[in-house]
Amino acid sequence: MRAVTNPDKNRLELVDLPEPEPAAGEVLIDVVAAGVNRADLAQVAGVYPPPSGASPLPGLEVSGYRRDTGEPVVALLAGGGYAEVVAVPEVQVLPAPPSLPLAEAAGLIEVAATVVSNLVIEAGLDAGTGGAEPQTVLIHGGTGGIGTFAIQFAHALGARVLTTVGSDEAVDTVRSLGADLAWNRRTADVPRAVREAGGADIILDIVGGPALNDNVGMLREFGRLVIIATLGGESGLLNAGALMRKRGRIIGTTVRSRASWDKQRILERTRELVWPMLEEGRIRIPIHARVPLAEAARAHRVLLDGGHLGKVILDVADAAGA
Repeated sequence: MRAVTNPDKNRLELVDLPEPEPAAGEVLIDVVAAGVNRADLAQVAGVYPPPSGASPLPGLEVSGYRRDTGEPVVALLAGGGYAEVVAVPEVQVLPAPPSLPLAEAAGLIEVAATVVSNLVIEAGLDAGTGGAEPQTVLIHGGTGGIGTFAIQFAHALGARVLTTVGSDEAVDTVRSLGADLAWNRRTADVPRAVREAGGADIILDIVGGPALNDNVGMLREFGRLVIIATLGGESGLLNAGALMRKRGRIIGTTVRSRASWDKQRILERTRELVWPMLEEGRIRIPIHARVPLAEAARAHRVLLDGGHLGKVILDVADAAGA
């Protein structure tokens, strides 16, 4: 099979490898497309190694066909997605949503599972009938794969959505996705603007340590700060007194290293909540670019350069009509 390896730091190479052998409880998937995520870039840079026992190849999400049944599916991986065939625990595989072309569905499951696990399961965003007052969610990085999905998802659940973006042009874009308020983080005093807007019950953060105090300052009473990435660095100062006075919580999570049973729990909730939203047209997956597998390095550059809207997809197989 063709696959993309990472022989040296920050280098990708297309090679021929043997197909993986499925372990007990795993199934083989013939891959149509793979989603590209910032975690892949971190792995290639040598700062985010795969969990023990996972494939050393990059790639955390794919769409394709189960070899045993022929069913179109999406799968959440701990690694190995940049390849024509993957072996994955069966509990980490879901039927592909019929409302999406199969190739585009490759960009769904990692962001959907991340957002559902963090906003609903961890932070308690109301996914039921709702309370008397909608919760306010602040999403940093509104134009990325996580951000574009999280805005639509939180809006679909009835939340008031605030977000930050990297340009004035992007403000209108995220407003069209469902953001109630948006600010260019390069020109606006975001902490002040969010406080003036009433603060946030939940903050979904990708910056990490350097943003700790600003994020705590933007929380409402009993607010939850959920850190899912550390693009700005892992360390920072925290005003513990401010956090205590707000009776706030800081939650740090990852999806990749969780046990299969835990991923299964997340995926079941994801399918329950997200598939109907896709079917009803309340959520779409913006695709910034589709790039051939052989040009995976170019796909990574798109994310490194920034300014993209939504997901970048690697076309692994001939997806004509998918």
